[in-house]
Amino acid sequence: MGSGEKHNMVSILHLFNLHNLLHHHHHDDHHDNHKMKGVPKGCMAIMVGHEGEEQLKRFIIPIFYVNHPLFIKLLNDAQEEYGFKHKGPIIIPCHVEDFLRVQSLIDHEQHNNHHNHNDHHHHHNFLCFKA
Repeated sequence: MGSGEKHNMVSILHLFNLHNLLHHHHHDDHHDNHKMKGVPKGCMAIMVGHEGEEQLKRFIIPIFYVNHPLFIKLLNDAQEEYGFKHKGPIIIPCHVEDFLRVQSLIDHEQHNNHHNHNDHHHHHNFLCFKA
């Protein structure tokens, strides 16, 4: 298998795993409406922190995060620690300060991309916030 085929296989597996993760997250939220309070359309709630080491913090993030390589790394870490059968919200197993740095990098990159593409449609992106 060539490196291009291997890359495509990894991308397909990532998309499949991401679909499963988001499906379980949506399914859990659908049955427990109080979790959806304060989550704007186009966003999702996640929990961040190391269980047992620090209190988990709830964040509302825009869906476009799931396509960013830095966030994909965090999702892979979550998969390794909790698997895709995990009930409840998505938990990102990293320190809150580390997540805030990743969030800042993603938002900064998104902001720069938004301003560098004047000929494309402009969409208001939700700034992420801790809920």
